[in-house]
Amino acid sequence: MSDSGESEPRWLAGDQLAAWRAFMRLLQTLPAVLGAQLQRDSKLSFIEYYVLAHLSEQPERRLRMSELAILAGSELSRLSHMVTRLESRGFVRREPDPLNGRYIQAILTDAGHAHLVDSAPGHVGRVLDVFVDVLDPDELRTLHRISDKVHARMEREGR
Repeated sequence: MSDSGESEPRWLAGDQLAAWRAFMRLLQTLPAVLGAQLQRDSKLSFIEYYVLAHLSEQPERRLRMSELAILAGSELSRLSHMVTRLESRGFVRREPDPLNGRYIQAILTDAGHAHLVDSAPGHVGRVLDVFVDVLDPDELRTLHRISDKVHARMEREGR
């Protein structure tokens, strides 16, 4: 502690800093690399693909917009603009939630599902190529544990 009673700031040192910088490079480049493949082959952005994928995994391929925003890691207003673009392509439609009309649901259309199914093999192939195949099974399990551990900490702290 300093003389004023305040604790000294903590800093990253050596291996901590190197690991953090390497991880940040990965966070910055991986979505761009995967997004480039999706844009080229499917005319979808990285986040659009994942919104369609999340909807495809839901019962009746529908989810409240607010819940979809959380899954997509997006603000509701930003998600709304994206869903408008997906609606214009016929991939998604919006309807009031039948259980509570104050909420709006996004629904993956048959056309959106078909486009997702057509897009998935190329995307999964790129994920395997640039991410999964460069890790051995132990590294992949370790990465999974690390990701879950860090995510759990953020969830406990309310992000």
